[in-house]
Amino acid sequence: MKQFALTAALTAAFALGGGATAQAWQPTGPIEFVVTSGPGGGTDNFARVIQSIISKHKLVEQSIVVVNKGGGSGAEGYLQGKAGKGDAHKVIFGTNNAYLLPYVAKLAFSKSDMTPVAALALDEFLLWVNGNAPYNDAKSYIDAVKAKPGFKMAGSQSKDTDQTLTVMIQEATGAKWIYVPFQGGSAAATQLAGGHVDSNTNNPNENVGQWKAGQVKPLCVFSPVRLAKSEPVFGGKGWGDIPTCKESGIPIESFQMPRTVWLPAGVPADAVKFYEGVLEKVSQTPEWQEFVTRTAQTARFMKGQELADFVAKDEAANKKVFEAEGWVVK
Repeated sequence: MKQFALTAALTAAFALGGGATAQAWQPTGPIEFVVTSGPGGGTDNFARVIQSIISKHKLVEQSIVVVNKGGGSGAEGYLQGKAGKGDAHKVIFGTNNAYLLPYVAKLAFSKSDMTPVAALALDEFLLWVNGNAPYNDAKSYIDAVKAKPGFKMAGSQSKDTDQTLTVMIQEATGAKWIYVPFQGGSAAATQLAGGHVDSNTNNPNENVGQWKAGQVKPLCVFSPVRLAKSEPVFGGKGWGDIPTCKESGIPIESFQMPRTVWLPAGVPADAVKFYEGVLEKVSQTPEWQEFVTRTAQTARFMKGQELADFVAKDEAANKKVFEAEGWVVK
């Protein structure tokens, strides 16, 4: 009788264990995509394209709502994530500002308040000049800046990616700019097109409209390899015709910004796996490939250790600049 009872107990235990394993985490209600930028920005487009792909391919059964929390250069969105500790129905969309913002501003969140899920693409940075400028390559422009002080470099905000890259170019080449911050890449593009500044380091999508009109021109891209071939944008040249900055004489091999997805801290490991799986499927769709091609981003899906390694390397490189420039808050 005892043996029978023991066998029955073990059978029940295995049945429960098997059932628990089979029942991986699934969302049980609406999912909130928290966007750490305002409507129409790069992060907003990133989140909304993913939402539309998920809906079209029915990758998630529950509904998804997108909310914009872009205050404080995205800090508002990350604070939403912190407040949702343990809530796997709250998904935060951002960039490397998730782990860089706390270095340069006193904020009530840190990287440990969130759980990394994935990165799906890398935003590229290019060195641009006005369309009427006499420079057709990076070397001639750098030489001009070194020869005569007073050139202006436009960028999106202070102590952000554009200013960080400007500092890196200065350290690598010896050229010096007056850095002029604006509220976003579109404003920096407008200022360059109007001839009010001499250059900017905008992403492809931020300057493409002005390039099509011949108002600005790209000199080089801060990527290890040239961008993917594309249809001509202006003057018979497309994205794939732009040389890398390293081959143009600027000794910076790469400067790229990841498009990242996070969950709040304290969520189940199965929830992370669930979203990793959904986002990896998104990255394999033709719609996603069309999006990154159209916006001249580099498609790169990262999760787990690969993502952790990328974040650690990117954080260290940026922190070095922050410390050298005295930007780190105490």
